[in-house]
Amino acid sequence: MPVEALSREEIEDRLEALPGWSLDGDRLTRSYRLASHFAATALVVHIAQVQEELDHHSDLTLGYHSVDLTVTTHSVGGKVTALDFGLAERVEALAPAHGAR
Repeated sequence: MPVEALSREEIEDRLEALPGWSLDGDRLTRSYRLASHFAATALVVHIAQVQEELDHHSDLTLGYHSVDLTVTTHSVGGKVTALDFGLAERVEALAPAHGAR
């Protein structure tokens, strides 16, 4: 099934269900704070596992106590799609287990 870019209205509606996530240009973004560098690293590894399962990869930045994500779908010219929201929802579900806020 072809992936299509979501409209601005669809994106804004879906973002309401994802506190902490925002639209930055044509990308979904989210930053997490964690208690330690080890916890942040563990979160990055867990996110990478989810990305592999979904075959949908985002940009991840690992900081000392932080993880930043930038999510977009390259196959539709870097626009936001339902795939991006699927990844964001999975990350939101696993982040609390790592103490992310």
